[in-house]
Amino acid sequence: MDKKVLIAMSGGVDSSVTALLIKQAGHECMGATMNLFQNEDIGLSPEKSCCSSADICDAENVCKKIGIDFRVFNLQEKFKENVIDRFIRAYENGATPNPCIDCNRFMKFGRLLERAEALGFDCVATGHYARVEFNEETGRWLLRKAADAHKDQTYVLYSLTQEMLSHCIFPLGSLTKDEVRGIAAENGFANAAKAESQDICFVKGQDYADFIEYYTGKIYPPGDFIDLQGNVIGRHKGLIRYTIGQRKGLGVSFGEPMYVFDKDPSNNTVTLAKDNELFTRELDACDINLISMPEIKGELRLTARARYNQKEQPASVVQTAPDSIHVTFDEPQRAIAKGQAVVLYDGDIVVGGGTIV
Repeated sequence: MDKKVLIAMSGGVDSSVTALLIKQAGHECMGATMNLFQNEDIGLSPEKSCCSSADICDAENVCKKIGIDFRVFNLQEKFKENVIDRFIRAYENGATPNPCIDCNRFMKFGRLLERAEALGFDCVATGHYARVEFNEETGRWLLRKAADAHKDQTYVLYSLTQEMLSHCIFPLGSLTKDEVRGIAAENGFANAAKAESQDICFVKGQDYADFIEYYTGKIYPPGDFIDLQGNVIGRHKGLIRYTIGQRKGLGVSFGEPMYVFDKDPSNNTVTLAKDNELFTRELDACDINLISMPEIKGELRLTARARYNQKEQPASVVQTAPDSIHVTFDEPQRAIAKGQAVVLYDGDIVVGGGTIV
């Protein structure tokens, strides 16, 4: 059955091909770009990031080329509240967040879906590499990995609820990136060879600390480096400048490689340890979202990823409370970081996930 579909468009090749495929499938559709921030407000040049005016023009030009309407939604305040402010609070509290997860949860499949429904659309389509299907036997919507394992984005989509998934379309889930670029080139899209963004859209480069200080106007004071026994072994340059597992940029020589093991905002200390001391088999996660099942009963054998680029690892999972899980890996995992997501898989099906605490 044909649907009315609102297509989230960033100006990149993935969302552009998504729009084309939705149109070719016979759906009534419209392209939409979320205006999430003014680049100058966060210290970026006008050309930087997926939300620049140039990218909005790219998205609009694709819509004109394929013959669909296009709109821009101003969601700057909601993005500040739900993504940027949460990102900053996490760093201030010693965590290492993944803002792309919050953007999907609160913006693309939150605020944009609300706008879509208000305008009479049935679904939101995006250029994510993932697949959605309905399981008649269980009565639940499933999130499955993309056919292109190198592009699979289910890790950053684990927070999508059953209601959200019932209104999602991911046309690229069965395609490879090369196939997507090929479709764009065949149809004369100017962005067919456009480079992908490799960093967080609102952060200049990879220097998160500089962004946080610029955005908040705060100065994060130096403090003590300590070892696992609590001994002071140096001085750090501000808590927000360090992430778990970091070695480079510590600014202190110890005679042997040392890595960030923990951050304590209450004492403004950064704990350092040797590489072999970074490994652990267990983690706890809260704010969980389960997709393939309403709850985890007993102990489940699954695979899990504790960071975006990690290969899935065999693990045992127990749900310890309505909103928390305990994960025990078969083998010790390196530098598990508070604030990152742990995502659970059963084969190519996303069971769910949560925020590591």
